[in-house]
Amino acid sequence: MAYKLDKNAILGYATLIMILMGLVLIGLGAFKYSEIAGWGFVAVGIGFLAIAWVFNALKGRV
Repeated sequence: MAYKLDKNAILGYATLIMILMGLVLIGLGAFKYSEIAGWGFVAVGIGFLAIAWVFNALKGRV
């Protein structure tokens, strides 16, 4: 029995991956790279979370 991925399931998985990557990047910026480079990691992580929010909002509308 094959599981069919529809558009909403794909957006859900993309949202989950983006949230995980955003949190990992924020964690790297906060704990591993505490110098100036850490601010870049945190900024990109926040961008990932913002895109994940948009993906979540698109579920059911696309």
